[in-house]
Amino acid sequence: MIAEIQVAPSPPGTPGDRHAHVEAAIAVIQASGLRYEVGALGTTLEGEADTVWATLRAAHEAMLAAGADTGISHIKVASVDRTIESLTHKFR
Repeated sequence: MIAEIQVAPSPPGTPGDRHAHVEAAIAVIQASGLRYEVGALGTTLEGEADTVWATLRAAHEAMLAAGADTGISHIKVASVDRTIESLTHKFR
């Protein structure tokens, strides 16, 4: 499974770290053991479906736990038999 998540916390961070709440979500994805790519508008991850779903939820919850008052996560999911590399290579 391949998924992309873009977290949109409010506020996006703290006075000392403008993107702290976004970075908290990315840290969860990094720690998941899944393959991932951080992009300008979201983070793409791939792996077994149960692990991907759990990581998406954990990333959303991490931005809130980091101190965001509210947050929206935009998620795209593809149930395909391809990898991030094969999808990105197609469009490059």
